[in-house]
Amino acid sequence: HLWRERLPRHHHRWPNPRRGRMSSIPATIREDFPTLTQEINGHPLVYFDNAATTQKPRPVLEAIQRYYEHDNANVHRGIHELSNRATAAYEGARHRVAQFINAPSAKDIIFTRGTTEALNLVAATWGAGNLREGDVILLTEMEHHSNLVPWQLLAQRTGAQLRFIPVTGDFGELDLSDLDERLSDVKLLSLTHISNALGTINPVTELCAKAKAVGAVTLVDAAQSAGHLPLDVQALGCDFLAFSGHKLCGPTGIGALFARAELQAAMPPYQGGGEMISTVGFQTSEYHEPPHKFEAGTPNIAGAVGLHAAMDYLDALGSEAIHAHDTDIAAYAKERLAEFDGIRIFGPAGERGGLVSFVFEKVHALDLATMADQQGVAIRIGHHCTQPLHEKLGVPATARASFYFYNTRAEVDRFIEVLQKVIQLLK
Repeated sequence: HLWRERLPRHHHRWPNPRRGRMSSIPATIREDFPTLTQEINGHPLVYFDNAATTQKPRPVLEAIQRYYEHDNANVHRGIHELSNRATAAYEGARHRVAQFINAPSAKDIIFTRGTTEALNLVAATWGAGNLREGDVILLTEMEHHSNLVPWQLLAQRTGAQLRFIPVTGDFGELDLSDLDERLSDVKLLSLTHISNALGTINPVTELCAKAKAVGAVTLVDAAQSAGHLPLDVQALGCDFLAFSGHKLCGPTGIGALFARAELQAAMPPYQGGGEMISTVGFQTSEYHEPPHKFEAGTPNIAGAVGLHAAMDYLDALGSEAIHAHDTDIAAYAKERLAEFDGIRIFGPAGERGGLVSFVFEKVHALDLATMADQQGVAIRIGHHCTQPLHEKLGVPATARASFYFYNTRAEVDRFIEVLQKVIQLLK
């Protein structure tokens, strides 16, 4: 393949420009985000729905536009210059993802549409090939539906069993008191790094180590942690890790799955079609080596280009600085929310990811979000794709304010001011 000559050489350990950096987020950062400059219903936008999707900075938007204007072509198959450029950009993005999460090799990175498809890919390939009747899949009670429903479907097909690490009350922390017992006979541990409903930061390194000690395979759902805190798959010790580009300033429709090389080698293809094959006959086919074996059809090339630009942007800020900003804003928001009477705040008492979920005793979450939007404040309400967790908490829905590095304490103050007005009106 001619495009291979354009790619950086593989290194056993990727250089990580984020280590040792603790710079603060500059106040001018918001100028990079066109969406944040607008007014909603006559009020300056306060965007507190970042756990659902983040806004996109100009360098990401410009990278996607530049690709479509100058390099648009299909990848891998052509020998003309545009195809060479597109292929180099796409495979360069794969190398960039490997660097971003410190994967041993770019071959460990499979591009997907996002976290959901990545988790389904593991269930449909590794899971279907390795889990049998009676095998145990260990999850937690705070999992997003994307890390629950695929395993339910697989359990129904194979006879495997689902087991759960419980969540402790409103604080939303995992009860690890009987972890050793729960790990008995476990073949797969799959859990979220940061809860999208509670903000809980789970001890995934410790849990992966304990699971691997009993021979279990480990999977980390990093949808809420990639781009929010330093992420190193070699330090975490996980076998699989999945995340979505749109939650870290990248475009929608692109994500990645880290899968250890030895596991990939034994996994069957996820989908069949062009690109993932080396030779095809009328009766049988032979497949490309991983990761291309798992990427059938024309990929989201522009998405990969945008993801590359997003990772460059985030690394220029520094993941430690982003994480510090996230936790500061979340702690401040929780502190201000605690001023209200009749409020129930969920999530850990100490450090949390960049979100706060809550309910008011006499105010429906839907009314709250609707009236907040009339004042230009965007929050999320519902069960946040964690319906079993909400059933355990005893609430049908919560309101969630989620933050990123471009949010400010002044926006939190505006949010609290709007809540005060809404509650007074509803009373």
